[in-house]
Amino acid sequence: MSQHSFDLGGTGPVPVESLDARALARLIDHTLLKPEATADAVRALCDDGRAHGFAAVCVNPAWVSLCAKELRGGPTLVATVAGFPLGASLPEIKAAEASRAVADGAREVDMVLNVGALKGGDDRLVERDVSAVVDVCQGERVAVKVIIEAALLTDEEKVRACTLAQRAGASFVKTSTGFGPGGATVEDVALMRRTVGPGTGVKAAGGVRDWAATRELIAAGANRIGTSSGVRIVEEFRAAAAR
Repeated sequence: MSQHSFDLGGTGPVPVESLDARALARLIDHTLLKPEATADAVRALCDDGRAHGFAAVCVNPAWVSLCAKELRGGPTLVATVAGFPLGASLPEIKAAEASRAVADGAREVDMVLNVGALKGGDDRLVERDVSAVVDVCQGERVAVKVIIEAALLTDEEKVRACTLAQRAGASFVKTSTGFGPGGATVEDVALMRRTVGPGTGVKAAGGVRDWAATRELIAAGANRIGTSSGVRIVEEFRAAAAR
């Protein structure tokens, strides 16, 4: 079982007052996970990623190779998902999905934790599930973010989910898929940060659409933001900074 996470950049809290537009962009995963996304839409996402210097573009696995070609040689990484959006795949299937994505050019994998196993008390399966993905990613220096789908969990379950993900070697814990009953909240981000400490990243995702919400989530402890509104958020930040 993996004991050490691979970290891309810092994992601890980020002082909001230290941010400029470039630093803010480096906290954002610019995301397009809609099932109806087209190749042209994915290329436009990559154009945005390149223009603004986002940390990553996050797409479904079918688009990883296209994004890797579009973003080759630049600082914006390709992120993808595994076991998405339900988390109910077998560990071996999530690992195979992640392995293929890495071969296609993904440098980060956001996997969905087995929510039913967690709620049923099968902590061994939850940890094995995460470890299966971490094990195929670590050798390739690919970060794994574990989506806990916090809106489906009690606070005790959120703590257990984060603890198990951290123990299995995850680089980040992440609030939500964006397809569940709720998205990122300040309260959940703060709880997740308290649980994992400064050594593991916290990604807030789901319903993050403007700079005001982003600022609150970063202040609560998020050091990565997943959003389809990355351009708007950076533009709103620039406008606020210019006042």
